Amino acid sequence: MAYDEDLADRVRALLETEAGIAEKRMFGGLAFLVGGNMAVAASGQGGLLVRVDPADADDLLAEPHVRPMEMRGREMRGWLRVDADVVEGPALEPWVRRGVAFARSLPAKG
Repeated sequence: MAYDEDLADRVRALLETEAGIAEKRMFGGLAFLVGGNMAVAASGQGGLLVRVDPADADDLLAEPHVRPMEMRGREMRGWLRVDADVVEGPALEPWVRRGVAFARSLPAKG
């Protein structure tokens, strides 16, 4: 499944005033990176991938339609998958802002 291009466009629009954003195809989708660190991605499996502080992950997983990201059958701590129906409307922006804030807190890759 290809990533949702409309979702990617909506994420792009939310990030248009942010400095240092790059786009890169990864995880079968389109990722938005800050300083080389992924913040969010329009997932190839649908919905949004969001990178968050692992210390906040358990609280965020209690929200409806949010689950851990899995890679090769392994849960990735601090990486969340938010279902497409959740991010169809205004709920997208807080998830994008959360991912960008966490990515900005990390050392830049270089």
